[in-house]
Amino acid sequence: MLRDTKDGLIITLRISPNASKNEIIKTDEFLKVKITAQPVDGKANKAVVEFLSKQLKVPKSSFELLKGHTSKDKTFLIKTDDASKINEIKSFVNSVVNNSKI
Repeated sequence: MLRDTKDGLIITLRISPNASKNEIIKTDEFLKVKITAQPVDGKANKAVVEFLSKQLKVPKSSFELLKGHTSKDKTFLIKTDDASKINEIKSFVNSVVNNSKI
């Protein structure tokens, strides 16, 4: 789900477009991001970045979609070298994993 790299953190997600509300939930094997946007013309990808940016308090420009441009399974690089920001992101992800929903 989350791993360190020299450029920042890589997070793997499963996206569920056309949801009733934006939220992050933990499933058996993935962090799942439910997004209200439709998967048309990259709208869902853009909405995921906007939602994660707000939740993680990271600028949208720090997100790079590495894999899954047209797939529900996506891999993002969150570019940062700030150790405190990396720890905040890890804490947030751990809270989702432990609480099952944000």
